[in-house]
Amino acid sequence: MVAHFDHITVVAPSLETGSAYVEAALGVRPGAGRAHSGMATHNLLLALGPTVYLEVISPDPQAASVTRPRWFGLDHVLPGSPARLAAWVARTDDIAGTAVPELGDVETMRRETHAWKMTVRADGSVPLDGAAPLLIQRSSSVHAAAALPQSGLDFQRLRIRHPAPAQVLALLAKIGLASQPAVTVIQGNECSLVAEIQTPFGLREIGEA
Repeated sequence: MVAHFDHITVVAPSLETGSAYVEAALGVRPGAGRAHSGMATHNLLLALGPTVYLEVISPDPQAASVTRPRWFGLDHVLPGSPARLAAWVARTDDIAGTAVPELGDVETMRRETHAWKMTVRADGSVPLDGAAPLLIQRSSSVHAAAALPQSGLDFQRLRIRHPAPAQVLALLAKIGLASQPAVTVIQGNECSLVAEIQTPFGLREIGEA
């Protein structure tokens, strides 16, 4: 079983807050995204090359209420709190064979006529506080980033700090991600994510070092 780096996720109390955070870090604002009625969330998207993108996600104030916890820990994002790089997603062509219990259950997500599969933890939290990815399996062979306007940004790598890096690396090995140069894991007092992005203004970072 093999997974590949897919995208990074900024969580925010609103799309406006998340968009401003991305622009301040990278010099480019994300573009239009989509609504997820089953999770009462919506997002903005920004290409970081042809096979990687950045997602800003927040609660959708226009959505009908849902009885389940929102994904990406969004039920714990308070109004007025800052946006932050909180999660990442890996893609696979065999999510049933790749997913492990720590990542959550495999669920089918739907938006209009589009459907995809994703791992979601029952409480809505991100795996290992964000050090481990959510998994996605799309129904289309065309990567979502390729369909976005190219922004002049190019993803370089994700740096992960975690109090138990060996635990993180072991989990990544289970899903075929441990040897990917796009992800590095080092010791830290608490979990934090930093993405390095090449921009028209030079190499920039988004996240908390």
